[in-house]
Amino acid sequence: MNRFAWATARTISEAATVATTTVAQAMTLSPEAISPEAMAPGNGVIVKANGIDLLDLLKEGLLKPAKIVSLAEVPGLDQVAERDDGGLTIGPMVTLASLAANALVQQRYPALAEALSSAASPQIRNVATLGGNLLQRPRCWYFRSKAFRCLRKGGGHCFAISGENQYHAIFSNMPCAIVHPSTAATVLVALGATVEISGPRGNARQVLLEDFFVSPDRDLQRENDLQPQEILTAIRLPKPPAGLRTAHLKQGEKDSFDWPIADVAIALDLNGDGTCNRAAIILGAAAPVPHRAKAAEAALVGRPIDEHVAAEAGRAALDGATPLSKNAYKLPLFETLVRRAILKAID
Repeated sequence: MNRFAWATARTISEAATVATTTVAQAMTLSPEAISPEAMAPGNGVIVKANGIDLLDLLKEGLLKPAKIVSLAEVPGLDQVAERDDGGLTIGPMVTLASLAANALVQQRYPALAEALSSAASPQIRNVATLGGNLLQRPRCWYFRSKAFRCLRKGGGHCFAISGENQYHAIFSNMPCAIVHPSTAATVLVALGATVEISGPRGNARQVLLEDFFVSPDRDLQRENDLQPQEILTAIRLPKPPAGLRTAHLKQGEKDSFDWPIADVAIALDLNGDGTCNRAAIILGAAAPVPHRAKAAEAALVGRPIDEHVAAEAGRAALDGATPLSKNAYKLPLFETLVRRAILKAID
């Protein structure tokens, strides 16, 4: 691990002003350029939440910032607040464990509470923040290895496409086959969450979380639309409609804390007669961004949901899949999880 300077921001404006580099930008520079000695004055400054993913990148020699600025003492970023419109505003420094235990989240967004309560290990859940979870970098072993300079790190080749790809994407997997690493993102996209991004002069923009994530066909080196001198300052959940039914299911390779090999979030808005008015079916660990299964959603809208309809939606969720040489097993897995999650949501 290389040496770096350390500072603590006291305000959002201060943090945004000094954040001259995003983690994604810093990792695409050449190894020579990212050494602190080679940094131009004012460059190479990144911000951290609680640093779970950042520490991994530092230890693996993939990130060599000149300076790290902590957000831990910026007031208000670790709060959960109910809005006047009935929605919820979540600060990016809220830990996964505290959010999973929040009474409003458990009552209004049970799928989110369930997903967060099983994310990672108890030790990590009590330290990892929601903002850090959404902004973490991919877990592809080629990306995480210093020995491989892949497309996402500014190289010229995705080694997973013809290599060890059993945990990689089955949708939109060209030219980069990563899967998005955040389980929380899968549920939040299904719930229609938006994010607030703040700049150094008090300016802020609101972005639908689904649009905030960036696919490889838009940019090969980053997973989100965060820019230099911008800070993620809030995640907003809309007021749940009266007929909202949600569910989350995930499947890991082992029955313990681990990144899922497949997870599914369902949000259904049901009419009084049980007919589906609106559906959101989001697949995690399936694509470089949380994947919306539009054909599966269309199979539910306007129909009363039973086992037959749920099975039809499960099959439709595979529309457009292009599995790689070693991950076709994900097809029946996602079909089953979608069917089960729909039935769980309406139970």
